[in-house]
Amino acid sequence: MIKLVGFWVSPFVLRVSWALKLKGVEYEYIEEDVFNKSPLLLELNPVHKKVPVLVHGHNVIVESLVILEYIDETWKQYPLLPQEPCDRANARFWAKFAEEKLMKNSWTAMSSQGDEKKLFLQSTLEDLEKIEGELKGKGKYFGGENLGYLDLALGWITYLVPVWEDIGSITILDPVKFPCTTAWMQNFLNHPVIKEDFPPRDKTDFYFRTRREEILALVGSPSKG
Repeated sequence: MIKLVGFWVSPFVLRVSWALKLKGVEYEYIEEDVFNKSPLLLELNPVHKKVPVLVHGHNVIVESLVILEYIDETWKQYPLLPQEPCDRANARFWAKFAEEKLMKNSWTAMSSQGDEKKLFLQSTLEDLEKIEGELKGKGKYFGGENLGYLDLALGWITYLVPVWEDIGSITILDPVKFPCTTAWMQNFLNHPVIKEDFPPRDKTDFYFRTRREEILALVGSPSKG
């Protein structure tokens, strides 16, 4: 029995869902209230207390990029990671870079104001330039003609960044500056497995607008002694 514990808009959960579907693996999805964490989540992931959690029989796997590798090693059909060790290492590097740099900087650019917004927007664009360089000459996807590990790891860009741009009144995905990235996005969004598995845009927009308002209200509130 395979179960995936997740949260509807989480990019970390979606990348696991995409991987399972690409592999043709059936699973039960369990929606988690991440703001009121269930005893199940706390039992399955007592260290980080976060989604996603993959349950495969008696095995409990946490952390989305770790889960992707577990899925790829467990179900051999439709390989996700490249075959060559150097290529695998490179894919892991860029997945970590995008998560630790691009995601954090673009999120902060969306949810901040003034000079802080300008600073993090510039950092975001510099990060995306590096992703653009990695995509040049690669074909439809990072690994060539088939979706792979790095595409799934960076898939959040295709549906979250446009929302964050609208909410934060910023421009990140300029097709003139980043033609390879925007072409990759369209290929990704049009993939038959991927396009059926996105959260509703209006619901996603409302969720992140609310989160941004909460963050700005917290930043703007007077500190308590």
